[in-house]
Amino acid sequence: MKPRLYLETSIISYLAAFPSRDLIVAAHQQITHEWWAERRDQYELFVSDLVIQEARCGDPNAADRRMAIVNGLQCLSINEQVRVLAREIIRLGCLPSKAGDDAVHIALAAVHGMDYLLTWNCRHIANALTRQRITENFRRHGVIASVISTPEELPEEE
Repeated sequence: MKPRLYLETSIISYLAAFPSRDLIVAAHQQITHEWWAERRDQYELFVSDLVIQEARCGDPNAADRRMAIVNGLQCLSINEQVRVLAREIIRLGCLPSKAGDDAVHIALAAVHGMDYLLTWNCRHIANALTRQRITENFRRHGVIASVISTPEELPEEE
């Protein structure tokens, strides 16, 4: 059985975007393209209603490219358990109140039993402090947190 992996919107955006002139962003885009080409088949991939909503925003041509990537992927729904857990993430101070959608991504992955949450959102999701806070607070509530990772950090399945 393949590990279950939730793709947060930043992954979809990096796959669909034109190469950036910013060296760090360009490197992340390249890493994401390599991961997509070489390793995505090692996982059962999922997106969510929120990823689809976010992918549809902005420039229509870019939105079309993003939607072409998510089409055909399994979609997780935002249910009451996800909403409650996302509010708890904010209430406990794991994320700032302005990061409500990021809390929903984290809650979606956990509630739906994803092994991994893949993201380039290092400000609110894939950083050491957030990971620690989420893991500790989820454990206290009997919830297993998904492993939060960037494509660069995610090891190859052997």
